[in-house]
Amino acid sequence: MEFAMTPDELLSTTRAVRKRLDLTRPVPRELIEECVDLATQAPTGRNRQRWHFLVVTDEEQRALVGDLFRRALETGGGRPVNERDLRRMYAHPGSMERISDGLRHLYDNIHRVPAFVIPAVEGRTDGASALDQSMTWGSILPAVWSFMLAARARGLGTVWTTAHAPLERELAAVLGVPYDEVMLAAFVPLAFTIGTDFRPARRIPREEVLHWERW
Repeated sequence: MEFAMTPDELLSTTRAVRKRLDLTRPVPRELIEECVDLATQAPTGRNRQRWHFLVVTDEEQRALVGDLFRRALETGGGRPVNERDLRRMYAHPGSMERISDGLRHLYDNIHRVPAFVIPAVEGRTDGASALDQSMTWGSILPAVWSFMLAARARGLGTVWTTAHAPLERELAAVLGVPYDEVMLAAFVPLAFTIGTDFRPARRIPREEVLHWERW
């Protein structure tokens, strides 16, 4: 099942979906498999194809993983934002309030999300050079974005989160992932959406992000 969208519509309306995830409708395995097949058409450094996608749909396993998601969120990990971050975050009144409200909704209902997709990549970058980091992350992030676009085209909603990161080792143990060899790159809740009428987000002006020839 796909929706008729132009490439521009697909690219400009695929975003974090939290409050409009349908928590009552299972996601068919074949749809997830289609999205993974498209995801693995993404660029990959040196054609190494080190990507993996762990899908969690079992109710008991989702409960365990969902509990880890909540506990990881409560750690409040991540670097503090700076003044420029804050200016951009609050450039459009109400946007951060909506995000916070959506995050609270996801926190409260994470155990009800019908599927979790946890993309992973072989090779850890802890303490690695910028080059090694860029090569590794550059081989998983495009694939995950392709997965999210494919999901959107099929009426599915996603939200990219890294909330699991403070408890990545514990999550790896629950999922049977060899932590010393594989990074869990993201935590992506997946569900059908309530409605499909998503709109482009309000962003800071192009002039603030586009640079010609020099910074």
